[in-house]
Amino acid sequence: MNNDQRIPPSKVAGDRASLTAFLDYQRETLAMKCQGLTGEQLRRRAVPTSALTLLGLVRHAAEVERGWFRLVLSGEDCEPLWPRTGGEFAEFQVDDADVDEAFVAWREACEGSRAAASAVGSLDDTVDFRGEVISLRYVLTHMIEEYARHNGHADLIREAIDGAVGE
Repeated sequence: MNNDQRIPPSKVAGDRASLTAFLDYQRETLAMKCQGLTGEQLRRRAVPTSALTLLGLVRHAAEVERGWFRLVLSGEDCEPLWPRTGGEFAEFQVDDADVDEAFVAWREACEGSRAAASAVGSLDDTVDFRGEVISLRYVLTHMIEEYARHNGHADLIREAIDGAVGE
């Protein structure tokens, strides 16, 4: 995990450039946490009482990207990649999950999210989603929060797998 190729956000960018750069930085952080691990390691639960795995976090990130940018922001019909089973988030059930498929889905979701955000004129432009008014600013801020929280999980999981730590 010593090959940090993330691009730090500008310290003087405007709001939109800053929010999108911070979101990309968080995306790159998740990728970095998974870098160099085997499929078995990516599926490994670091805490016996939790279903969280690095691969599950990647699959969850793909679903969250698709949900907020395609479903909410763009109004697309967006079926889950990994439908729920028994009320559980299926993206966290990774025992037989295909690692390559998960990373391809996540990268495609991120690209789709960037395109959806770019299509919106202003951070303050809104959509009506199920009776709630939601701005692009909110979606970007929420996604930064989503990744930051899960990257904290990823950091602990990675440390438990091979001792690697770092931002």
